[in-house]
Amino acid sequence: MFLKTLAGWAALLSAANAAFPVVDTAQGKVRGTASEYRSNVTVYKGIPFAAPPTGELRFKPPTSPKSHDGVLDATKFGPQCMQTSSGSAGIFYTGSDQMSEDCLYLNIWTPTYDDDEDLKSKNLPVYFWIYGGRYEMGSGDVKTYDGSGLAIKDVIVVTVNYRVGAFGYFAHPELSAESAHNSSGNYGTLDQIAGLKWVHENIANFGGNPNQIVTGGQSAGSASSLIMAYSPLSRKYIAGAISESGALSPHDPNTASIAVSYRQKAEAENFGVKLFKQLNVTTPAQLRNLSRIWTWSPPEWRPVIDGWVLKQKYGQLLRDNNHADVPIMTGFNKDEGVSDYNTTEYKTLYTQVFQNFSSEFFKLYPGDSDAQATNSSNTWKRDMSRVTSWKYAADWVAGGAGTNVYTYFFTRAPQEDHSGGAYHGAELWYTFNNIPYADYTANLTWPAKDYAIADRMSDYWVNFIRSGNPNGDGLPKWEPSTQEAKKIMYLGNTWGMESIAPNAVVDFLMDWFSTLYEW
Repeated sequence: MFLKTLAGWAALLSAANAAFPVVDTAQGKVRGTASEYRSNVTVYKGIPFAAPPTGELRFKPPTSPKSHDGVLDATKFGPQCMQTSSGSAGIFYTGSDQMSEDCLYLNIWTPTYDDDEDLKSKNLPVYFWIYGGRYEMGSGDVKTYDGSGLAIKDVIVVTVNYRVGAFGYFAHPELSAESAHNSSGNYGTLDQIAGLKWVHENIANFGGNPNQIVTGGQSAGSASSLIMAYSPLSRKYIAGAISESGALSPHDPNTASIAVSYRQKAEAENFGVKLFKQLNVTTPAQLRNLSRIWTWSPPEWRPVIDGWVLKQKYGQLLRDNNHADVPIMTGFNKDEGVSDYNTTEYKTLYTQVFQNFSSEFFKLYPGDSDAQATNSSNTWKRDMSRVTSWKYAADWVAGGAGTNVYTYFFTRAPQEDHSGGAYHGAELWYTFNNIPYADYTANLTWPAKDYAIADRMSDYWVNFIRSGNPNGDGLPKWEPSTQEAKKIMYLGNTWGMESIAPNAVVDFLMDWFSTLYEW
């Protein structure tokens, strides 16, 4: 009886799998499965887009994947790339310790159609998502990035794994000497580009439009999304870029301390030389034989201006219009980086930051009591996030770009953590339309307002992915940013265009920016 029951379940499972279209790729056929969160969505998990970067391929650009016979069972996510443990599950992490150097896999969510020919005819827009994590951690199977909430709105979503930490961003003169391009240290970014190229070449068979691929990312993923527009290796594959937390003015000093910045080649290689000594290795071959490289935890790993993947600093790229001339959508969240200060801490810190500008700063942002110091610090950070997004847009247009930049300021505190306000990453619940399907907190009830915000936010994102313009029927008007109109779109608790900051604040910050290093 047991064997008959088992055989029956096996037959049902086989029939269920057979119901999903078999899709042709350049490497062979793949079959997906039903989304666990949404009906009428198919997900193809763990599709290899490059060969495993192991052994002799460690610290080298990705190479093409091997072809496979039969039908690939694309029903399980591939392992995440080697990294320090992400700890418990959260908005950015799976909580899994399933890691491997063999990690270059991507995942595709599509609306479910009757057969593969029906699928091919759809020509849907494609959202290519690159996860954040300081270039040190993250993966494409994080529940927050589940693509089913956008697939039900007729967008194909792709998430891609890429090498992080030392495996992704280790540079050294000897590694550069091995390269035909005299380059090292951008292996993770090259993985992203390889994934993007694979999607461009194969996505039509999944119902996607290879000429309407929009990159997206948050934090370090945000920087990576923009790099896809900057790099000469990738810019031809994209029709737009979304940068959540976010595009900064090249003169914004915050660029130096967060993952959107980069390293010059000499700096990156010198750092690699020091690590060679620490590890007691003298050749790349010895480095490739080490087993615990991913535990290195130096200051943030970052992309490298190597003359191949990245040719110029960001400010110069904007001035020269040396990037894909595609629409950009970017912004920040209201409570990113806010913190409490007492009067002494506040005045000491901001005197150091603003130096000759500090007396004018304290006139605009006084801190004569602890409460006032905290309020002024947080007001300044919020003003800065709006002004720096607008300044990026102004520089984009001033450099000669003919496309629009849409900037936003997100204000909603998610239900799962009201205490953090609209924290770093809070918008992801809403932009992916994933309430509560990607929830990692048990027994949490979200208010109806959050569902409504998610529906509207994701509509803006879907419209931009589809056309390069977030506006659509029934949505409050979102105007592109311009040099003249110093406004930004508020999203979340309120909806509409508002001033980026008082004129005196904008003038002060522009004067201060003009004296700072340009990234």
